[in-house]
Amino acid sequence: MKRRRFVKFTFICILLSGLLVCHYSLMRAEGARGLGKKLVFDARSREALSDGTGRFRVVRKKMEWDTEQTAIIICDMWDLHWCKGATSRVGELAPRMNRIVRRARNRGVLIIHAPSGTVDFYKDHPGRKIAQNAPKAANLPGDISKWRNWIDDNEDTLGYPIDHSDGGCDCRPQCKQRSAWSKQVGAIEIRKQDAISDSGVEIWNLLEQRDIENVIIMGVHTNMCVLGRPFGLRNMSRYGKNVVLMRDMTDTMYNSRMRPVVSHFTGTDLVVEHVEKYVCPTVTSSILTGRPQFCFKNDKRPRVVFIAAESEYGSAETLPEFANELKTKYGLYCEVLQGSTDKNDPGRHYVPGMEALTNADLAVLFARRRALPAGQMKYFRNYMNSGRPLIGLRTASHAFDTRGNAPEGYAEWAKLDPDILGGNYHSHHGSGPKCTVTLAAKAKKHPILAGVQLPFISDGSLYEVRPLERSTTRLLIGTIPDKEPEPVAWTNRYKRSRVFYSSLGHPDDFNNAQFRKMLINAVFWAMDKPVPKPK
Repeated sequence: MKRRRFVKFTFICILLSGLLVCHYSLMRAEGARGLGKKLVFDARSREALSDGTGRFRVVRKKMEWDTEQTAIIICDMWDLHWCKGATSRVGELAPRMNRIVRRARNRGVLIIHAPSGTVDFYKDHPGRKIAQNAPKAANLPGDISKWRNWIDDNEDTLGYPIDHSDGGCDCRPQCKQRSAWSKQVGAIEIRKQDAISDSGVEIWNLLEQRDIENVIIMGVHTNMCVLGRPFGLRNMSRYGKNVVLMRDMTDTMYNSRMRPVVSHFTGTDLVVEHVEKYVCPTVTSSILTGRPQFCFKNDKRPRVVFIAAESEYGSAETLPEFANELKTKYGLYCEVLQGSTDKNDPGRHYVPGMEALTNADLAVLFARRRALPAGQMKYFRNYMNSGRPLIGLRTASHAFDTRGNAPEGYAEWAKLDPDILGGNYHSHHGSGPKCTVTLAAKAKKHPILAGVQLPFISDGSLYEVRPLERSTTRLLIGTIPDKEPEPVAWTNRYKRSRVFYSSLGHPDDFNNAQFRKMLINAVFWAMDKPVPKPK
């Protein structure tokens, strides 16, 4: 009797477990479908300043796309490339790309595989028929079948930021150029509902047939096929599609021994910036995965994340330029996260891309009186609690202190100044008097000041910050007429984190070679690395 009850009980438990598993699986599938209607993300582009300097600012724009009106085009992810290095990097990209494509497909996005020159391999595949059978679009552009070298005369005049005239092979010795490919790399799955085409005409017809206005392009190589193919970024942008490049799902053909003599991966970053300036916005795979962006295994560059979110001192212009110097002269990876520069913008309490802090080696903070969504602030708190370094500039002393004006549900860190920076910001003197910056006592041999010529002049108003926390080490002192001197640069420790802060950061400071030298030194000091010679 007891045995029959035990067997019956066990059977019921197994049945219930099975039902729960099925229910969970259905919920996951339903969740994927439920997510399918909208794709909400922040796209990054670069906007030329109106001052005629040729400088750009980072701009983030929120996009909301219907996934059923969205396509992903996978460009030239071949099974084999004439360059061994390129083949290896495609091999790295492909598994991650396949996961992204699978998620997008489940959400209703049309997947178009475009392995140029190899579509005959797929002549009997249903996906090939899907592309071939799309009816001719009424608005078919007359030259959509042609390669597009430049989007307009402006891009043509400026040219590329890298020299790939040698074919772009970064191997030693360089590989012999040839047609090595026969199909798309096998790690990217092609489903029967996907389309296969390398024709600008077919792809345009297919997009129009399905009322698709939004296009994400990924694949290789950005400075060649991804931009120039008939179905590439230039043509999609030129003829009115909402097109973005997925910038972490691409690569360049660039030989690091060619101009501007930077690492292969920095070369890719420079091409991505070129795209953002002249062709279209970019996004990362995070928009579909919710995880930090992809990074090649051989990309060993220290990763610096800049957080710019203020409307007083032009950090949206000064930080991207400084980051570019760190990239091209010192070999660092730099990501600029840009919040709204409008202090009256209801959306100013938001900084897109904070997940970049997950893999950062250094954070540089230049924000003013912003709160953040709880998830974004969690990224920052987790970063600081991990023992990694921080540089704070100017308004970072009150970066996350809204003085009680944070939107409901948003997070502040009102005591970041004393807690992390070791400061005591409570006011500042009026603008006008120029501040003379001199050496603090016993700071002469500090590595942050190596090669910095003192005194120098700052046009920014002098912050009132005394007294500092006892844990700080003063480096520079600022004075203005008839006022008590104030510290303007110092170091601190937060748990295991190295921290540097300077109340300097006025736009004119970034034009001062001594300030920039100090800041470059601080970047490497914070990461506990020697300062290399600039290229």
